[in-house]
Amino acid sequence: MTKAAHFQVDSRLASLLGETYSSTEDALKELVDNAWDADATEVSITLPAPNTSDPIVIMDNGTGMTEREVRAEYLFVANDRRSRKGDRTSGKNRLVKGRKGIGKFAGLMAAELMSLQTNARGNTTTITIDKKKLIEAGKDIERVPIDVISTPCNADLCGTVITLSHLNQALNFPMPEKFRELLIHDYGRETDFAIRVNKKPLDIEDLSGPTITHEVTLPGIGPVKLRFTVSDGRKQIKRSGIVVRVAGKSIGKPRFFGLDKSDDFPAKLLGKIYGEIEVDGLANDITADWAAIVDNSKGFDVVKEWVVPHLRAEVKKVYGQEIHLAQARLKQKIQKRLEALPEYKREFADRAIKRILQKFYNESEDRVEPIVSVVLDAMERDEYRAVLENIDEASHTDVAHLAAALEEFGLLETAIMSRQLSQRLNFLDYVDALIADPATLENQVHKAVENSLWMIGTEYSLMSSNKTLRRVVDEYLGQKYKGSDPSDRPDLLLVNNVLSRHLLIEFKRPSHEIGLNDYQQATKYRHEISAHISSQIDVLIIGGTKGATVSAQYKEPGVEIVTYNDILSGARKQLDWLIQELKRS
Repeated sequence: MTKAAHFQVDSRLASLLGETYSSTEDALKELVDNAWDADATEVSITLPAPNTSDPIVIMDNGTGMTEREVRAEYLFVANDRRSRKGDRTSGKNRLVKGRKGIGKFAGLMAAELMSLQTNARGNTTTITIDKKKLIEAGKDIERVPIDVISTPCNADLCGTVITLSHLNQALNFPMPEKFRELLIHDYGRETDFAIRVNKKPLDIEDLSGPTITHEVTLPGIGPVKLRFTVSDGRKQIKRSGIVVRVAGKSIGKPRFFGLDKSDDFPAKLLGKIYGEIEVDGLANDITADWAAIVDNSKGFDVVKEWVVPHLRAEVKKVYGQEIHLAQARLKQKIQKRLEALPEYKREFADRAIKRILQKFYNESEDRVEPIVSVVLDAMERDEYRAVLENIDEASHTDVAHLAAALEEFGLLETAIMSRQLSQRLNFLDYVDALIADPATLENQVHKAVENSLWMIGTEYSLMSSNKTLRRVVDEYLGQKYKGSDPSDRPDLLLVNNVLSRHLLIEFKRPSHEIGLNDYQQATKYRHEISAHISSQIDVLIIGGTKGATVSAQYKEPGVEIVTYNDILSGARKQLDWLIQELKRS
């Protein structure tokens, strides 16, 4: 039965129809996205050979549409389905890709006629849209008649077939290779959405870039086959990584075998790796639901050691030269600035720039150069430099000029000290918040304090931190430790370079009450280290509160128990005093 229908036009139509696709392949991908939104599990695209009159056909097994849905929804131009049905599909709970309600007409970029045949709930509905008539209608698109043909069909039949005919001869015909490459970025890892282009399923080789295959027989594991591509395109691959297959089944999510946790591997390059590894020998190391590999699998550790060098080597082949050339170009531009830096800063600047180039490997020079420039600006900025140059020049003239230059130095010192005091007060606020949290542990406070020793006293400098007693003595004192328990360690061991006196610090949790056991542990450390150090070792035990049981145990000199609040209070008083003195001066 044939009945007439008309377009219904949303007020957004004027702006939306003004948008264009960058290629025919991009336009056709919109139709594949619609199949995804229709909860299809299979999509077949047939592309014609160049310079033929054959049509483009996109067929899916999705939910399809009834005649009512075609009229009320499909022909409602620019009607965003998200506003009607939400962000996810009703069947498979997929995140909806269609956003603007006009992607269904994307095929008209490539063809003059678009035919839609859709099956749902025992009904087949067919419409044909003529691009020429739409153009002639202009703003009156809702007046264009559309013939809607409705016929009964098998109740189990569902899905949609779109046929694009009378292809636009002014455009190059869509290329299967380019189309597959475009699709694999978004759909290559989907397990319930199979796509075939000219009867060929998506494959690793559809990505732009070299496809590499390595095979080996590993002891205790057996045959292993690694096959992957390092994409040389700009687009990141969705769900990139290497899929582990055991007995033909995919185990868990794609993985990077530790490269994602490596400091020397650019994170952006992870999105360029796409492949799979077949390891049937790991069948006994898979969880019962076949969802993951057992964490402590020795066999998988062996596989990782074999895989990582291959991934690194191939990524370096594709992107290593690009990184090198970018570094060379930028270094040439900034070489004069590097040469002007003091020698001790120059080496650090060079390393910092290399790290920046590695991290931003895929960015243009125009974007990377300002970042490098900021780093160099920070290293060149030395507030003392100009003042000291003035002092040096004044020293060769009269006394008045030298006195004025020294006064300038003093003013600079005061300004810098004021800023430092202000920052230190802010730092104490953060430490205060840290110790107020009952979840804070000893090592976390240790990290906060060990490089800010002005909190406990300026007379000490850091000697070693968080080492076993054996290593403390072996590495820093040049002697052999023979204590009763080498696994014991003090939290912090400091030495005063002038008086050669040492300070041993034992940290406890901010929520911990210091007791007799803590006292005995710290003094035991001192006794064992004293056998190798001739100078005096003072002991400082820091915790949340002082327990009543330990107060009577002060039998040894040079042992002090303090709370974190005591330290913070003392540090604040010292800073406040300095600030007042600076204000008076």
